[in-house]
Amino acid sequence: MSEGGLINLGDLSKPATTLIEKVSDAVGGIAKPWQIKRVARAEAEAQVIQANAKVEISALERRALERLVREEGKRQENIERITQKAIPLLEANATPEGMGSDWITFLFHKCRLVSNDKMQELWAGVLAGEANNNGTFSKRSVELLSSFDPDDANLFANLCAFVCSFPENTPVIFDENAKGAHPESPGFHSTWITYSDLMHLDALGVIRFSPQEMLVIDKKNETTCVEYFGKSQKIKLQPKHKGCIIIGCVVFTGAGSELATLCKTDPRWDFFENALTTWRNDGYILE
Repeated sequence: MSEGGLINLGDLSKPATTLIEKVSDAVGGIAKPWQIKRVARAEAEAQVIQANAKVEISALERRALERLVREEGKRQENIERITQKAIPLLEANATPEGMGSDWITFLFHKCRLVSNDKMQELWAGVLAGEANNNGTFSKRSVELLSSFDPDDANLFANLCAFVCSFPENTPVIFDENAKGAHPESPGFHSTWITYSDLMHLDALGVIRFSPQEMLVIDKKNETTCVEYFGKSQKIKLQPKHKGCIIIGCVVFTGAGSELATLCKTDPRWDFFENALTTWRNDGYILE
């Protein structure tokens, strides 16, 4: 990133150029073609110059103004880095022109203090996702993400390794998974989700954890299909299942379902085999 601006607009596709201009309009001149200099830093520097020219300020006031310059410069840098990270994630048919200015302003109000590289990638994913498909991320999801620290993000990504598609993306966490495994047991794996992990994610607001009940998905057909990282399995329901397939004790909240689309994780084939075995033992027929 150059000191003069976010990026050369002449090198960008139309969706990328439109996104930068939308962000610029919403947060105040981030990288317009005619206004490349970082506005926040320029305005803060101008306040120092004006203050020196008009009145003799105290050393304390000078330090306060210098702090303002540094803080606003850092916040502007965060905004620009997140926008820059979002550009490669834009699809050819993205429609950033349809993004609401209030939504963009709200997003950058929540992430302007985020300097962690991994967290910036998540925020960039939200920005690009909304540009690709307007309405993908609600303000509730943006608000929730702002409460995440890197450990929360890692834990949530870990949970997403236990998500199957029915076709809706749904965590499949049975009791034996939720309780985890003892570190000294032969089957222990560091990425098992534990009871305390699920309680924490429930408190964050991304899932609803009901350890005392078995949740189900209502399926209209006698046969349903579950997919996990490209592997599909047909499951035939029996009359005793009353048109439902059990999924365990965890469901996404609305915001959690939206944020789950951001998570990049590796498959856990031992988990999927365990889920298939659980369904088979409960009388479902795996075709």
